[in-house]
Amino acid sequence: MKRILGIILLIVGIVLFVQGYQRKNSIAGEAATAGTSIANSVDGGTRTPKHVGFMVAGGVLVVVGGWMALSRSAVRVP
Repeated sequence: MKRILGIILLIVGIVLFVQGYQRKNSIAGEAATAGTSIANSVDGGTRTPKHVGFMVAGGVLVVVGGWMALSRSAVRVP
């Protein structure tokens, strides 16, 4: 069960990362990055574009899912 959940998390993480990467390279992503840079320079805030969140969350899910899918269980049944 742990392995199946790990594989599911791995797949969801890859999908999230790819969506974030595609948004980053789109016109909407470029506009969001430019707007965020301007807004941060005006008021000194620490905003991040939405695609950064997708890529970070996807990377975390890939790491956790890979660890869960590849790790052995602590209890061995003979």
